[in-house]
Amino acid sequence: MAGNSEKVISTILKHDAKVTSYKIALLRAINDVVLTYPDMRNHNRSIAIPLRHLASFWMAYYWPFVSADSPILQGQRARLGNELRNDMAFRPHLTRLRKAWEKLVGGQSRPSDGFFLIGEMRVRRRRAILPEDLVVKYEAAIKVIAQTLEMPIRYAGPGEWTVFERPVSFESVQDRAIAIPGTSKREKCLLVTASLWETFRYLSLWVEALCIHEWCLFSERKSEQIEGSRIGRGEVYQLLTDRPDNRRPLTWERNQIDLLIMEGAEFVCPWTERRIRQDVPYDLDHLVPLAIYPTNEMWNLVPSDPDFNSHKKRDRLPTSERLKNAQPHIAMTYNWYKAGTPLGEALREDVLLRFSTIRVSETNYPEAVSTAVVDLIDQVAESRNVARF
Repeated sequence: MAGNSEKVISTILKHDAKVTSYKIALLRAINDVVLTYPDMRNHNRSIAIPLRHLASFWMAYYWPFVSADSPILQGQRARLGNELRNDMAFRPHLTRLRKAWEKLVGGQSRPSDGFFLIGEMRVRRRRAILPEDLVVKYEAAIKVIAQTLEMPIRYAGPGEWTVFERPVSFESVQDRAIAIPGTSKREKCLLVTASLWETFRYLSLWVEALCIHEWCLFSERKSEQIEGSRIGRGEVYQLLTDRPDNRRPLTWERNQIDLLIMEGAEFVCPWTERRIRQDVPYDLDHLVPLAIYPTNEMWNLVPSDPDFNSHKKRDRLPTSERLKNAQPHIAMTYNWYKAGTPLGEALREDVLLRFSTIRVSETNYPEAVSTAVVDLIDQVAESRNVARF
């Protein structure tokens, strides 16, 4: 069955007819969801993914193609009467959102700012500080993209609905599927079979590379059809692989940790075992670096030795042995977070959105979270072939 699933993926990417890049984006989004939730494996049941969640990844992928100065077409612009239609149904909405974002940050955005924005919108405390107008434009774009997603889902593979079922609400399939964390019963979802999910998990690096390769070729061919809009596959590759940096300050998180330290909390760097107490400088380290997966969720942020974080860890992931040694220190960090009410609430919210196997009521909650996080890091490192320290 795994071999059949692999063939399905490669056939859709390499041989399916494509008038837009939607099918490529669909498979890349499923692949990214699989990577995002490593503890969903081994359930032997179909996985329900909300269209809204897939739409957020589409927002990040298509962000660099809606620059007001140099838009890049992703499909045909057919005429309907005297009107020339958009190449993408959601281009106007995503363009308005990008303009609002650029107004907020004060200039042209980076190609990867779409990834950064969906990460901010996912975390409630981060979303709450964004302008209401930006949030409204974000929701409008997500809604239109989610509707657009149904087209490539329908036509993936030969005929209609041959690879994927018609998306339905989770409550109508919950007897035969499990949903990714944070899914509500009424959300319309895409069902991914257990065998296809496992194929994405084992071949995620290959799937991503093939998606990006085919997307580059598609965009280059599309640009050749339009006079004056020539763009090479190398330029498209740079747009599709740009990743966020850490230029946005984590002011609220640092302030909360500083308060804990002032009240007597003592953290330990998980990598150097340096003790972090009052008047000792520290970095707020992303356990999974932003360059690999852009998220400021609280489980991913731990105080660490600033020299080691800046000069040795950087965008690498720890080895399995280092993770094993670091786990008690990570669990102790979560225990301190749990003691501080605002940080504890933030940690609980973020964990519920990420991990399907953890319950807040667990007596050993910090240890359970640290175990799940260590497993996630190991899975990401293995599936992405990331350099380790």
